Amino acid sequence: MPFQDEEKFPAASADGGQQAEQTGANSALAPASEPVAEVPARPAKLVPEDLRAPWGWLDLLLFLGITVLATLALGIVLVVALSALGHNLMELRTSPRVGGIAGIVYEVALFALVLGCIALYLRLRYGTPFWRTVGWRPLEAGRYPEALVYASFIGGGFLLAFVVQLLSAYFGTNAKLPMEALFRDRLVALLLLLMAVLVAPVVEETFFRGLLYPVVARSFGRGVGIVVTGTLFGLMHAAQLWGGWTQIALLVAVGIILTYARAVKRTVLASFLLHFSYNLAISLAFLIFSHGLRVLPKGS
Repeated sequence: MPFQDEEKFPAASADGGQQAEQTGANSALAPASEPVAEVPARPAKLVPEDLRAPWGWLDLLLFLGITVLATLALGIVLVVALSALGHNLMELRTSPRVGGIAGIVYEVALFALVLGCIALYLRLRYGTPFWRTVGWRPLEAGRYPEALVYASFIGGGFLLAFVVQLLSAYFGTNAKLPMEALFRDRLVALLLLLMAVLVAPVVEETFFRGLLYPVVARSFGRGVGIVVTGTLFGLMHAAQLWGGWTQIALLVAVGIILTYARAVKRTVLASFLLHFSYNLAISLAFLIFSHGLRVLPKGS
């Protein structure tokens, strides 16, 4: 893949130290009249700058554990809060508004709690600033105007959304997708669209392209990192699209494209701009075709 030239740094110097000691020993044993041949140092392991995350696989497992515990804890809090407000668990299934609003509040709270815990962990263990360390850096414009570079990524997201929707409509599906149930109430639908544009791109890019991708790419190479990260991103949405296999496959492709942009530009901001404008385009299209949320999917 046509990546830019990578700035690299030496990872370990233990071998170099041993070689220096050996060189010194040879110098002491060699006759004074004979020149001492220099021992060339072996090239150290090189790691691109954008993959120099201090965390590794064990940290990722810990992050996963934090997510699971936060999911369970917030689930209990949600049930208690609903009971205190006079609602029961049955309403989460039968009432589109109660279930929808509760689900949105739950997800936003979960995102905030997990990100907060991970940021605190990285600060305490590695002493690093969170956002820049996970890859949120400005785009490098090079010889092009900065505004043009940013606009090109936003436009790319709109183009990607158009192509995906075109392919989705062409292949179609007869299955009733689970996510359609989330758009049966106007207020819930509006909140979901706002979350898709304002919250989801930040959180998902931080998790996938910020925390996961550097570890996978550093271990197996950029190509594997792009494919694995993008595939996991697409599969994360599979539950919402279950039965729509074409839609799931398209989201996997979208995830790979987003990760490729992050790898080439070496910043999460690149994939975020694509993701943000992609979701914005999908949301605007939904608003248009639903006549301003006046025509919504009906319950089964």
